[in-house]
Amino acid sequence: MAQHWIATMAGPPEAWSFEEYAVAAPAAGEVTIRVHAAGVNPADAKHVAAARAGLEFPVPIGYEVSGEITAIGPSTRIGSGAAAIGDAVVAFRIHGGYATDITVPAVKVFAKPTTLTHPEAANLLLAGTTAAEMLSVVGATPGETILLHGASGAVGVSVLQQARLRGVRVVGTVSEERFDEVRRFGGVPVRYGAGLIDRVREAAGAPIAAALDAAGTDEAIDTSLQLVADRGRIATIAAFGRASGVGILAIAGSMPASAKFRDEVRGELTALAQNGDIVVPVARTFPLEQAPEAHRFLATGHPGGKIALIP
Repeated sequence: MAQHWIATMAGPPEAWSFEEYAVAAPAAGEVTIRVHAAGVNPADAKHVAAARAGLEFPVPIGYEVSGEITAIGPSTRIGSGAAAIGDAVVAFRIHGGYATDITVPAVKVFAKPTTLTHPEAANLLLAGTTAAEMLSVVGATPGETILLHGASGAVGVSVLQQARLRGVRVVGTVSEERFDEVRRFGGVPVRYGAGLIDRVREAAGAPIAAALDAAGTDEAIDTSLQLVADRGRIATIAAFGRASGVGILAIAGSMPASAKFRDEVRGELTALAQNGDIVVPVARTFPLEQAPEAHRFLATGHPGGKIALIP
């Protein structure tokens, strides 16, 4: 029997249940994956933290995995094309990735970049597609300088890499101990805290054309509003309450437009990773059965890279 994590009721990861289950045989348009690593993201826990309309329990946990195909439905191709049993793949925007084995829609499955390990590949697409959408919605163009709040986090690191590929210069807010991480990926680090606006202006040496918020703090929003003239070029993935009040963009994978964009960009991101243009720093791995412990580590706020669960 396979095993997976499910939320049987609303609550924190400590309330989840690790259970045996029968993996469905793949129908046409589906594949079964033996999971080698599952990406750990804040959204995994936030999705089931509180009861809300439309959320029915039990809920399988986990949105992205890396592994190998063990079964293929009739006449089925995956998102990146033809596939065979034994192929290494990644799957994103799935339900139930915290598992030993899982059957998923084939359209959500792509050939795993050979340049990435399974823990790295399992963390490529949620952060990567979010970063790509942030750059897209603010219209970042070559030669511009933009401001990025939360530059050393998972989404921030992907923004830095993708911006560099586009010829976009990034000034990134970060704690001083993470300055080298921002520089590693082509960004200009500045310390957040009192006096941030002046430090950003000095570091930029040019107008700030747009701002991306991956931190969600009032400081991030207030600084962005002061430095960016066009509020339509400020985007947040964390400060939803502030966004509606001040007229800036808020995006999330649960929004239809965001979901469509993120689905469409998956192939581009796996290709960039295959070419070595995007890397995924991993801070730590945990055994699959220690998912709650992994989320406690993630909740410290400074894991220093992505986290993966290993069956």
